[in-house]
Amino acid sequence: MPRLGMGTWHMGEERARRAQEVRALQLGLDLGMDLIDTAEMYGGGGAEEVVGEAIRGRRDAVYVVSKFYPHHASKRDLPRACEASLGRLGIERLDMYLLHWRGNVPLAETVEALERLVEQGRIARWGVSNLDLRDMQQLVAAGGDRVACNQVLYHLDARGIEFDLLPWCGKHAVDVMAYCPLDQGKLPRHRVVLAQAKRLGIEPGQLAVAWLLGRGVVVIPKASREAHVRANAACRDLRLDDACLAALDAAFPPPRAAQPLGVI
Repeated sequence: MPRLGMGTWHMGEERARRAQEVRALQLGLDLGMDLIDTAEMYGGGGAEEVVGEAIRGRRDAVYVVSKFYPHHASKRDLPRACEASLGRLGIERLDMYLLHWRGNVPLAETVEALERLVEQGRIARWGVSNLDLRDMQQLVAAGGDRVACNQVLYHLDARGIEFDLLPWCGKHAVDVMAYCPLDQGKLPRHRVVLAQAKRLGIEPGQLAVAWLLGRGVVVIPKASREAHVRANAACRDLRLDDACLAALDAAFPPPRAAQPLGVI
């Protein structure tokens, strides 16, 4: 799975912004950010349509991730939800399909439905989103040992997963995908982030993304402006020095005990 991609939360919500959103995604692909994350929930399916337009004619070069509602997680409803997403995206197969958050459908039933989609060639791999350590353990116990990804809230000011979930995922070869890497725009305004970014000669948002990339997770910042897309793409080549990392640890201490999984 590519380490740096693009998120699409809040895309596809306004027709007037669609062309700009498509261009932003296409530019990101041109710059090598070849993973796009979306969901049937985003824009009521509108974000998937934006992604579909952006990847038209270049499907083989893009790693496409989408997510399904918990109330679509049953053996009856998941195939229909998947087909609807594939139709909006204009593709034949998803590279990764994620349960958006845990609901009332038994995990064993969802696993069975996902594995069936793999057998049918409609998805390549599957995973989850917003599941904590206990959820992941229960998922494996329910037959979900082929889970490939867990997409969670993770950024400098939300480091709780480092205590237990991140190590567990590493041990079980489960990719961790970090959403909201800038804490919805709050991190680039933090005084320590600003100071360290200035010292290193980079943008504060780039520092936040580069820090996550240094943790070995997949990062999916959203951008709809060209300058922002280019800034995100440049993060792949950034390395934060020891002084920066120490300052960030002092401002945003790693967890010393288990914490509830953050969600947005």
